[in-house]
Amino acid sequence: SSSIVMQNYADFRHIIRVQNTTIHGKVKIPYAVRSIKGIGRRFAILVCKIAQIDVNKRAGELSVEEENKINDIIARPLEYNIPKWFLNRQRDFRDGQTMQVFANHL
Repeated sequence: SSSIVMQNYADFRHIIRVQNTTIHGKVKIPYAVRSIKGIGRRFAILVCKIAQIDVNKRAGELSVEEENKINDIIARPLEYNIPKWFLNRQRDFRDGQTMQVFANHL
């Protein structure tokens, strides 16, 4: 097993809640975001790049502003210019909308 060396351990959070899902703080951010049901590998990396967060950073090192930014991008991906073909629910059979379905919405 390997250990994590951190500069400011006091700011590290071991458990984070994002979109009604518990995320472990020791995992790198794209892998942590992937633990949310309905979010895949490519979408998680794209969210990190749009939020301008280093993909090698651990989830426990996220600031509250960065966490809120990730929540907002996941909730409203079309407003952050994520293309429609990238989303997992295209032309919904109920209302015809294109959206990203995740967590409790599945």
